[in-house]
Amino acid sequence: MANTALADPDAGLTQAQLAARYGLRVAGERPSLAEYTRRLWAYRHFIAAYSNAKLVASFSNARLGQLWQVLTPLTNAAVYYLIFGLVLKQNSIPNFIAYLTAGLFIFNFTQTAVQNGTQSITGNLGLIRALHFPRACLPLAVMLTQFQQLMASLVVLMGIVLVTGEPLTVEWLLLVPVVLLQALFNAGLTMAVARMGSKVADLKQVMPFLVRTWMYGSGVLYNVALFEENLPGWATRIVEANPMLVYIELARHALLEGAPLLNSSMVQAWTYAVAWAVVMGVGGFIYFWRGEQEYGRG
Repeated sequence: MANTALADPDAGLTQAQLAARYGLRVAGERPSLAEYTRRLWAYRHFIAAYSNAKLVASFSNARLGQLWQVLTPLTNAAVYYLIFGLVLKQNSIPNFIAYLTAGLFIFNFTQTAVQNGTQSITGNLGLIRALHFPRACLPLAVMLTQFQQLMASLVVLMGIVLVTGEPLTVEWLLLVPVVLLQALFNAGLTMAVARMGSKVADLKQVMPFLVRTWMYGSGVLYNVALFEENLPGWATRIVEANPMLVYIELARHALLEGAPLLNSSMVQAWTYAVAWAVVMGVGGFIYFWRGEQEYGRG
């Protein structure tokens, strides 16, 4: 018995004890949050390259190619202006075309990121099962792709704002922190819906209806003063805190003079904008990280 014990020092040890002795870990084990963040940062170049490839591929079969980055937002703006500006005559808003376009472009950044992010895990199962990398790269690449789309849309938006008679002022610079805060908000939201979409396949069918309802509740297409006129005070306060309404109002305030705003105080609006960016950005990241070992299984 003694000779056997000396010959085999691992005799009698459980699997857990053996794994601890030889530094073995469960395949696909979730790393600590700090380690996961470090790994994700190490893959930043992959995220950028992957998002660029997705952007180029999305226009590869179109005859006009990436010119559609500009034509798509212009076409959407023209259609909505025809309906809400000419047919429904939203004439109570000064420079309605610029007001409408600003709301559409800012909202579309979040809308498309959320809809595409819902499928960022389920649509890349082959890549997930073939390669080892932080899965958060995929929803973040979706957000970055839409961020690049937004940059093209903002060039169009600024042209519309100038052509329709708005002056170029120093307040335009406020658009930079607005877009960066929205990007952080979108990153967290995209990661959150990516995890939910990986668990519930039908979410991608429901998401367009949810996002459309969100658009109608964010004052994108009409005067935000209608909320105050038709809702009780407590409901108006809830709408004021709507993150998309906040980012849209801050963008309109930066670019347009005399645009109607629901948030009576810009200090309040900026507070909401920062709070939503931090809460959703950090919360969405942690929520996604907690499901890291689940992605691609089953």
